[in-house]
Amino acid sequence: MFIPFLVGLVFGLGLIISGMSNPAKVLAFLDLAGEWDPSLIFVMCGAIGVAFFAFLWAKARKTTLLGAEMKLPAATKIDRRLMIGAALFGMGWGIAGFCPGPALVGLGMGLPKAALFVIAMLGGMVLYELIERWRGG
Repeated sequence: MFIPFLVGLVFGLGLIISGMSNPAKVLAFLDLAGEWDPSLIFVMCGAIGVAFFAFLWAKARKTTLLGAEMKLPAATKIDRRLMIGAALFGMGWGIAGFCPGPALVGLGMGLPKAALFVIAMLGGMVLYELIERWRGG
C-alpha cells in the first residue's frame, strides 16, 4: 500500500505544481479563440515523453514491478463508442476545467467544484456500467 500511495502522492503533487489542478488555467489553455495560455503545452509534452518510454517498457513485460499482472489496453480500433467517449470526456473537461486526476486532487484540496465533478464522474461510471449490463456486455 505504501508504494501506490507514494506514486499517487507524486502524481497529485505533479498536477498541483504544473497547474493541471487549477480549472481556470486548464480552461485558459483550452480557450484557443480567447486569451489562450499555452503554458500547459510543456506539461503535455513532458507527460507524453514520459508515457512513451513507460509504455515501451510496460509492453516488454508480463508483470508490474510489484508482481501484478500487466494489463495494457488491447483495442486498437477507433470506433463510434471510442469517438463518443472521447467527445464526452473533452466536453466535460472543457466545461469544468477538470479531468479525473486533477478532480481527485481538487477533492482532496476541498474544492466544491471538484466534489461536484467527482460526483458527476462517478454517476457517469455507474450509468455506463448499467448500460453495458443492459446491452449484455
